[in-house]
Amino acid sequence: MMALVVVLVVCIAQFVVASASPPNVLFLMTDQHRFDVLGAAGNVHAKTANLDQLAREGVRFRHAYSTTPTCTPARAALLTGQKPWNHGMLGYGAIATHYPVEMPATMQENGYVTHSIGKDHFGWNKTAGEHGGGINHGYMGTMLYDGLPETNENDDYDQWFKKFDPESDPMATGLTFNDYRGRAYVLPEYYHPTAWVGRHAVSWLNAYNSSQPFMLKVSFHRPHSPYDPPKRVMDLFDPDEMPQPCNGDGWDGRFALNFTGPPNPAIWCGNVSWEELKISRQAYYASVAFVDEWVGLIRAVLEERNLLDNTLILFTADHGDMLGDHYHYRKGYPYESSSHVPMILRWPSSMDAREVSIARGSVLDSVVELRDVFPTFVHASGHPIPKSIDGSSLLTLLSNQSHVNEEWREWIDLEHDICYNVTNHWNALTDGKIKYIFNAYWPSEQLFNLTADPTEMHDLAGDASYQSTLMLWRKRMVNQFEDEGRGPDWVQNGQLMKRVKGQLYSPNFPKKELFREWLGHTRLPSP
Repeated sequence: MMALVVVLVVCIAQFVVASASPPNVLFLMTDQHRFDVLGAAGNVHAKTANLDQLAREGVRFRHAYSTTPTCTPARAALLTGQKPWNHGMLGYGAIATHYPVEMPATMQENGYVTHSIGKDHFGWNKTAGEHGGGINHGYMGTMLYDGLPETNENDDYDQWFKKFDPESDPMATGLTFNDYRGRAYVLPEYYHPTAWVGRHAVSWLNAYNSSQPFMLKVSFHRPHSPYDPPKRVMDLFDPDEMPQPCNGDGWDGRFALNFTGPPNPAIWCGNVSWEELKISRQAYYASVAFVDEWVGLIRAVLEERNLLDNTLILFTADHGDMLGDHYHYRKGYPYESSSHVPMILRWPSSMDAREVSIARGSVLDSVVELRDVFPTFVHASGHPIPKSIDGSSLLTLLSNQSHVNEEWREWIDLEHDICYNVTNHWNALTDGKIKYIFNAYWPSEQLFNLTADPTEMHDLAGDASYQSTLMLWRKRMVNQFEDEGRGPDWVQNGQLMKRVKGQLYSPNFPKKELFREWLGHTRLPSP
């Protein structure tokens, strides 16, 4: 009997932060933010002083990924803490109106005041009230800017802009929401969505007076296109000093399409001139820098109100942006610039003595993913992690105990259904050192040694010296599909199958009537 008690105590200790006063949670997000546009990651061109400070005061995860790297499936992973097959979204589609277990709803049940500012991309109920409303999934309050055309949503930012300056056009810069081009914002900085989101976050924190802990999500839409930072920020960057795109040793040549005229602003692949791309990259880097300024202002409120030492801060992004790497643009690809995201965790000082044995400023090599955010917040709240969650609490990695790293996952699964073109349809696995990609349409395989070749210049799938490695990772994917019960369209007799047709949702996606209800509220634009 005593042994059973000891086992129970040990199990509970793995999931519960022993604190009489659970910390606040500040969840900071950007959209379409590459992992490497961060000073803390060694990028000398990035101007991210405030995010870098969070990394110095916390931990940065070197190998953080977005399993399904477009907006909605990435956010489904955050909502549910599940892998794609289990939450049901295998590509860019509509998030369900409700999941059995959801992060904001769970945190609310755990005693937190939950609020979301900025981008949710959860859908818009056009029948809710005079102007409609966002589907909240358990957030007690929302103030939304999803960055979608007004034909899809008339969100809080859109309504504010019309009321504040009905004669102006919020898209006056002339760029679109999936544009590869960059330009300085032409309206006063006050109107910029990044400033709008930042102001609301600062105001909310300044006004907060509840005795309950809060979970505040501040989700900036930028650096997602349009790449339109204020001119004063854009001028901080010299376009001629921007890092040039990474192009491979031949494997990516088929994407280097040459254009007879100006390219479509929403291209997904092609050979755009460096004269254009350096301006795009200048505007992109400046968009990140502008967000970083607001991260600093938000942090300043925590300091002024003596909240910083009892607030867990997690920063990440929903996916990256190719920015012309391998002649690709935007997101939805297995390559590092698309699927690899920044992730920083700063823990409150109240956890130092009990829960943490690594030094602040550490960089961890464990492979982590967006599904790990939900269990991390529940762990911090002092409550058991729901059994439906596939992810694991990042807080367990803040210990130097060897068994923690031994029990952590060895690799992560990545995938995306057809996106932009029928040929862009893939599954992948990576441990941050090796990446295996199965391109389902052709079918074909790719293999990259990320340790020796972090920009994926050399495809090793045809290299004789890597055949045993290729077979190992192929077998791991076969085992995954078989364990998940994906069926003969995916795997037969130990072989990965060619898939010309896509499958946007798995059988685990919530009830079809919920999906139809969502479609009645809003229509999805292109990712």
